[in-house]
Amino acid sequence: MEHLSSTRRRKTKKINLDYVQIGGDAPVVVQSMTNTDTRDVKASVAQIKALEKAGCEVIRVALPDKEAVEAIPHIKEKIKIPLVADIHFDYRLAIDAIKKGAAGIRINPGNIAKDKICQIIRIAKERETVIRIGVNSGSLQKDLLRKYGGATAEALVESALKNIELFENHGFEKIKLSLKSSDVPTMIEAYRAISTRTDYPLHLGVTEAGTLVNAAIKSALGIGTLLYEGIGDTIRVSVTGSPVLEIPVAYGILRALNIRKIGPEIVSCPTCGRCEIDMLKLAGKIEKALTGEKEYLKVALMGCVVNGPGEAADADIGIAGGKRQGILFKKGKPFKKVKEKDFVKVLLEEINLMMRERKGN
Repeated sequence: MEHLSSTRRRKTKKINLDYVQIGGDAPVVVQSMTNTDTRDVKASVAQIKALEKAGCEVIRVALPDKEAVEAIPHIKEKIKIPLVADIHFDYRLAIDAIKKGAAGIRINPGNIAKDKICQIIRIAKERETVIRIGVNSGSLQKDLLRKYGGATAEALVESALKNIELFENHGFEKIKLSLKSSDVPTMIEAYRAISTRTDYPLHLGVTEAGTLVNAAIKSALGIGTLLYEGIGDTIRVSVTGSPVLEIPVAYGILRALNIRKIGPEIVSCPTCGRCEIDMLKLAGKIEKALTGEKEYLKVALMGCVVNGPGEAADADIGIAGGKRQGILFKKGKPFKKVKEKDFVKVLLEEINLMMRERKGN
């Protein structure tokens, strides 16, 4: 079961990407983007299925040409989550993607002419397709770069507002907004400002965040700060490498803020001179075994028998290890002694039993 906190989230308009609700009173939605060649249907579907298993709820694919557009229905029929088409420069690809059944499209107003955007809007309105206005610091309109002396938060906001006006003038309101920057303070300032000027749902992300550690740090600071302030309806953690790595970071941010408690939360001590077990190996095995589990459970792994249970008293289950043995505890109370060689086996058995009991099996 997923637990939602009573947050102070700003109220936004509700839109639907197929069956996934974004905005309104819906949970914050976790998204990702494939890095396969979209024209390779088999590889793209395989990656999307891996993302689905990890907990991804909306997937975006790049459409560089007509052949990639033709792949949309073939990919869509083999996956379970809504598919969003990502288009740059060529407005015809956006129109064709809508006609091929994409649940939504993402366009960057900085690289598509205004009159062409109007044509996209007309078709999206007919098909009731969601459009994300994806403002990006790397491709802002040249007049705004000159006006503000660079890709500032103010420039990002003005670009978003101008495009909202254009869309609304054509009677189109199935809009998501993103104002991404690789600079975390700029990204935070831009989203804060736009959140006071419009009630369209916001897609949060730090673009070009880097490899896993840097991406996790930047995303936790940028996305996490805004979510804590009640800003944001859907998120993507951008990682250079496999997009599957993005999903646990995204859910980790949501769990840490008590916004969405979904999937196991593993807490483990950093170890010190008193630790007498291989904590890194233990944590790695438990984390790998629980990958893809949707049920929330707090699991504590402690390297000290004396302080471990007390330090993780709010955990559902855990191990406090000592010299060649440890104590399995539940809700902070000792349950039974376990030999070190059996830590992983016994802990996983007890976790699976607890999961089954929660699910009523």
